[in-house]
Amino acid sequence: MQEIPINTITSPNVILELIYRLKVKDVMTTDLVTATKETTLRQIQYIMREKQVTGLPIVVGKRLIGIVSMDDIIQALDKGYIEEKAQDHMTRNLIVLEDDMPISFAISYFDRFSYHRFPVLNKHKELVGMITSRDITSTLLVEINREIEELEKRTRTTSLSEEMSGEIHTYSIMKNDFENAGYASTEIKKRLKSAGIAPHIIRRAAIASYELEMNLVVHSDGGELIAEYSPQTMQITAKDSGPGISDVEAAMTPGWSTASEWIRSLGFGAGMGLPNVKSVADEFTIESNRSGTTVVCSIALHPKQEET
Repeated sequence: MQEIPINTITSPNVILELIYRLKVKDVMTTDLVTATKETTLRQIQYIMREKQVTGLPIVVGKRLIGIVSMDDIIQALDKGYIEEKAQDHMTRNLIVLEDDMPISFAISYFDRFSYHRFPVLNKHKELVGMITSRDITSTLLVEINREIEELEKRTRTTSLSEEMSGEIHTYSIMKNDFENAGYASTEIKKRLKSAGIAPHIIRRAAIASYELEMNLVVHSDGGELIAEYSPQTMQITAKDSGPGISDVEAAMTPGWSTASEWIRSLGFGAGMGLPNVKSVADEFTIESNRSGTTVVCSIALHPKQEET
């Protein structure tokens, strides 16, 4: 299967911002076509043909118990058991996504596994959607068009950044709180947007704040993300209460990570967080010991040479 030509390393900033902001539930298909374990493979073949789908979730109520793919149907036709029930031939060892995960998870899964689709469950472990690579690219195209429309409408004659001078916003971040991950960076983006800051500056701030926020969620025991605004710059500070970074120099090397296997299985821990923050910041500092880590980055809101 061809990989999605989008990732969290080399994609343009506008794509990165969308990847970080959008959740799986914003992209997935919710108009589900399902079957039961008693449904025959022949019936599933007819359903696939009628609904023009290549895979059918097998459910008991709202609980997902398996999937029958087009490959399963072809094999059943070849070997002569097309009239048998789904429960005898469905795939039971399933890889699923959760609806509150960022779509960066889904992109990572499509890159890692040779599947055309993934089931999506909610926090109650109920089947609520299916997601394909086409769902992701289609949604991104729609969102990019919206960004372009806003760029065309935006007037650059008046800056409202003076009115937010002196503002300080503090966001508490809890360890492993993936459900609320991205809230702080979204609020920072909204504030900059309301102040008329240029879109490419907002994208840089959104990337820096999201990466720092996710570092707190994934790698720390919890902490704070602090956004401070002045007429010319904004400063983002991430402070945590431990356990600290054993080798700061290594942590700034792309690809270096101490993430657990569980974190990696969720699509995090690629070792690009701090390097990404430094790459979009005008100033960057990091201090770490066993008591915790503090990262401070500054971004100029009105650089002398504006990007076009």
